[in-house]
Amino acid sequence: TFELGKMDGKPGKVFSNALFIHLVLAAIVLFAFETFGLWFLNEKMVIPVNRMSVANYVFQASVLSFIISTIGVPFTSAVIAHERMDTFAFLGVLEVVMKLVFVLFVAYAPFNFDKLVVFPTLMIGMGICIQLSYWFFCRNHFEGCRCRPKFDKGYFRDMFSFSVWNFIGCTAGILKGQGINMLLNLFFGTVVNAAYGVASTVNSAVGGFAGNFMTALNPQITKSYASGDREYMFSLIDRGSRFSFYLILIFAIPLMLETDHVLAIWLGEYPDYSVAFVRLMLAVSLIDVISNTLITAQTATGKIRNYQLAVGGMLMMNFPFSYIALKLGCSPSAVFIVAILVGLACLLLRLIFLRKMIGLSMSWFLRSVLLRILLVAISAAAIPLAVHFAMPYGWTRT
Repeated sequence: TFELGKMDGKPGKVFSNALFIHLVLAAIVLFAFETFGLWFLNEKMVIPVNRMSVANYVFQASVLSFIISTIGVPFTSAVIAHERMDTFAFLGVLEVVMKLVFVLFVAYAPFNFDKLVVFPTLMIGMGICIQLSYWFFCRNHFEGCRCRPKFDKGYFRDMFSFSVWNFIGCTAGILKGQGINMLLNLFFGTVVNAAYGVASTVNSAVGGFAGNFMTALNPQITKSYASGDREYMFSLIDRGSRFSFYLILIFAIPLMLETDHVLAIWLGEYPDYSVAFVRLMLAVSLIDVISNTLITAQTATGKIRNYQLAVGGMLMMNFPFSYIALKLGCSPSAVFIVAILVGLACLLLRLIFLRKMIGLSMSWFLRSVLLRILLVAISAAAIPLAVHFAMPYGWTRT
């Protein structure tokens, strides 16, 4: 995206090196999964003995899906960088429709089979189809994507350095999500994992609206930085942060107020802690989404070493702080309280770094973004709160 924003950019060379790097990363991760990953799954995870073989199959299916998606990253990125959102939207809708068909098949097929085996197998087939679609489209529409994986010392050095430092933030994100899920498994077992899974599903569905919006907005932020148009970039940061927050808030307010009723409609009976997890995870998302445009602007500079050491290091504290809280006997919900506090600290650090990196005014961001979304959130929650406390539980109130 940065190369496309430059007058003399060379996106083809970037693409060929990106493809080479992702092939190398896929091989490294595959080795890690098949050694440490298998050991941890079979020796440390709390899984019923009679389901270990299925758990291992699902693990291997997940590894294969991850490798396929990793290799496909440069092609998906090329579509987004060229802002071909029609194609991106079409393939996204196709993927969702295929998932829906697979879920309905697994749930209502008139013959018996192990659903935990069939579903990931179908998902692997879907992943291959989607990635092949991206590959064919990029090869036919973007000249730079016809390059083969190639090692270019200059580009590789810059991109690999960027990837190494960015790895800190990526690792922190994994620890915040799957790492916390493993902690909950070790301390409380699979029932709490089920509640975490319910909350994650609801949060993913809500967060998808803001995610799709940011997918369309991110290339513009990067290109405006590359072309030196700071005023336009700041306006995108302002509107992107606010609108992303509002998109989640629209769904978060009713879901947070009527979580128990929504879960009862959706699942009937649901695991303990599900209601608290959904509410707290949505609160975490509302805080984190404010930073999306800040992250994109920071990434566009390419100077991420100090930023990742500070912000990525702080984000990594989710895991040890959560472990300490659970070790001290706190409720499972404590991991989300930790995530909220760490998220606020990371937001402050991002503003401090961007003030130096791109000249972003902290007072402007606090006034133009944070104050405005706070006022909107309070105003938007007033009537739903009144309805929630004034009307009896049930369909009418919801």
